Amino acid sequence: MTTNLSIIQVDYSNSRQAGDLVHLLNTYATDPMGGGKPLEDFVTKNLVTELHKRPHAFSVISYVNNQPAGLINCFEAFSTFSCKPLINIHDVIVLKEFRGMSLSQMMLSKVEEIATSKGCCKLTLEVLSKNDIAKSSYKKFGFDSYELDPSAGNAMFWQKIISSG
Repeated sequence: MTTNLSIIQVDYSNSRQAGDLVHLLNTYATDPMGGGKPLEDFVTKNLVTELHKRPHAFSVISYVNNQPAGLINCFEAFSTFSCKPLINIHDVIVLKEFRGMSLSQMMLSKVEEIATSKGCCKLTLEVLSKNDIAKSSYKKFGFDSYELDPSAGNAMFWQKIISSG
């Protein structure tokens, strides 16, 4: 059987692609590596509209035999040290039934192509320290931990939740 594969930049105004994006992200959210809980209703109803409002956001989706199989959400930021834009990869999802097909590598290639067209100096992402499958995929693509000077150690990703109430 021939496999029909496509990797495209999401058109947020396309209702099918928008629905597939939310479906893929929600599936990832329910996975232990995505937090283990489904997305809030507010998120599922508003995510694509909010992404569409942000000119520095873009997403890449993969389809296998016309079925949504993988997703990467990205945001353009800026490197002050290079004085050039960069792309932060925020979410990388490949559904379990499509793993082992190199979809993450192909989607990352598409992200890099878009970043290159924007004149970006680098791609960044975060990964959980115990997510060995993801770390292996990222290393295969050329990612590595970030450090300016080995004596200062590796960069760490931290967060502070801001209460909306």
